[in-house]
Amino acid sequence: MIPQSFIQDLLARVDIVDVIERHLPLKKGGANYFACCPFHGEKSPSFSVSPTKQFYHCFGCGAHGSAVGFLMEYSGLPFVEAVKELAAQAGLQVPQERGPNPRNDKNPAHAALIEAMTVAARHYRDQLRQASAAIDYLKRRGVSGEIAARFGIGYAPDDWQGLRSIFPDYDAKALLEAGLVIENEAGRRYDRFRNRIVFPIQDRRGRVIAFGGRVLDSGEPKYLNSPETPLFEKGRELYGLLQAQKSIRDAGHAIVVEGYMDVVALAQHGIGNSVATLGTATTTHHINVLLRQSQRIVFCFDGDAAGRKAARRALESSLEALRDDVTLAFLFLPEQHDPDSFVRAHGADAFRQAAGAATTLTNFLLRELQSNCALDTAEGRARLVHEAKPLVTRITAPMLRLQIVKSIAEACQFSQSEIERAYGLSEEGRERPGEHAAAGPHHHPAAAPPRRLTPGMRPRRKPPSTVGTLLRLVLQHPALAARLPVDLVPTMNAEGEALVAIIDATNTGDLAANVGLGALVERFRETPHGETLAKTAGELVDAEFDEAVVEVLFEDTLRKLHADTIAREIDGLTARERESGLSSIERHRLAALLIEKMNLVNLGKVQDF
Repeated sequence: MIPQSFIQDLLARVDIVDVIERHLPLKKGGANYFACCPFHGEKSPSFSVSPTKQFYHCFGCGAHGSAVGFLMEYSGLPFVEAVKELAAQAGLQVPQERGPNPRNDKNPAHAALIEAMTVAARHYRDQLRQASAAIDYLKRRGVSGEIAARFGIGYAPDDWQGLRSIFPDYDAKALLEAGLVIENEAGRRYDRFRNRIVFPIQDRRGRVIAFGGRVLDSGEPKYLNSPETPLFEKGRELYGLLQAQKSIRDAGHAIVVEGYMDVVALAQHGIGNSVATLGTATTTHHINVLLRQSQRIVFCFDGDAAGRKAARRALESSLEALRDDVTLAFLFLPEQHDPDSFVRAHGADAFRQAAGAATTLTNFLLRELQSNCALDTAEGRARLVHEAKPLVTRITAPMLRLQIVKSIAEACQFSQSEIERAYGLSEEGRERPGEHAAAGPHHHPAAAPPRRLTPGMRPRRKPPSTVGTLLRLVLQHPALAARLPVDLVPTMNAEGEALVAIIDATNTGDLAANVGLGALVERFRETPHGETLAKTAGELVDAEFDEAVVEVLFEDTLRKLHADTIAREIDGLTARERESGLSSIERHRLAALLIEKMNLVNLGKVQDF
């Protein structure tokens, strides 16, 4: 594994501006550089790169990271490969550290699962080379050797214990926990995948975390997936996303299909921007992941009843994820076709044309709702309003929800305000275009649409808490962590826990005092604090503290933290005094705390934050 010290040194040597500029044209704006975000479609640049922070952040979609993170997101590289590419650019040789991965695989059991899946994937690929029946099957489906290699496709032989040949300890716990073998009631083990084409499922770092297997003949089940394991959660993973990321950005949209072979067949015909769900309905998490890649998602389903049912589930899962700047659409193929058969029969251009003309979510939603309602009757119109309510009220995109409310009102012969009152939306205080509510003591102004940021423009944010301020100061100046008393930092929220983790890493020498922001965030990538630190770092890219006030602000905030600690202890002792009284030692402690608090106030050292 790659030592942490090397990664920190590497990120100190490379310039994130140079790394990103190899892929994107950057334009200087103030202290930072800007571009249109490569991870979602936009016309005005909101993708900011900070040379001083060595960090990028998109104010549109929220993407952020170091130079390593950019290569992983943009080029679809696994973590290790991204580090190696950066090292090659810097003329450095990547050293290897023996033992478990220090960032995510400190748990030996987790490392054993990753290793087992890696070995199994290699075995299945090797078996495919000598399995003529499996090769003939793939050729009949139009899959070339290049595409098979790109997706790591393999073959599981028709052998009950085929994996025994590569795992000397076939009874190892890791094989069962990874889902590679099944153990019957008598304790006898056998391979889960037998006589099947095997499709490795990879995570965002390129590690194999599960498999999908398809029978060669007409056996059942047609598709067999790995069970959920410590590595694999079906509702959070998408097949082919690693391979599709660049194509999604280039095409401007992602296509969601239902099967492995659909993804492979589309890629074979040059349509590389498709992904598949893994034996489960589309989830909100799936949609959020894809909206980080593109502002348009096309769900492609068979035109039969099952396909429409799956589309309806996808629609319902997407409602909370909708934004006013994104488009979700639904493509229904003729009943006799799935994406694989359609693209082979009609070609890639016909498929692209169909995807471009896919039904928008709004039209599909209204069509589905109206299909069971007789709109020429009062009862049918009332039913439509009733059935639409639980869906419409889940939509958080204000302008899109407004459009749907208007459409429902028109279809049901109601006014817009009547539908809003029926749905409990009228008291939100949002003005409709063209309407101006009289200002009064209870008037709430209309919710403004999100500002589109321009170079140098800073987003409005809620002021951080005391701990939040300290975390931001430490991210800007990591050396300050050594001056923080860890026992004063409350760990009641994610920011406090992340700050304590930085202090601990600094005190143990695991984090250099002069480490850059990008390297600091990379140090915690695969820890519970990774996302908190990355998000906070993103906010600092374009809203850092003025260097002239950093020291004063740090001292004041530290004193405020001290005062907060005193106040909490005073509150606890006071409550105990009311309930059961205090011992003499506790009374002396309370008196001392009250004097200390008074001194802080009298000296003017405690400010409101």
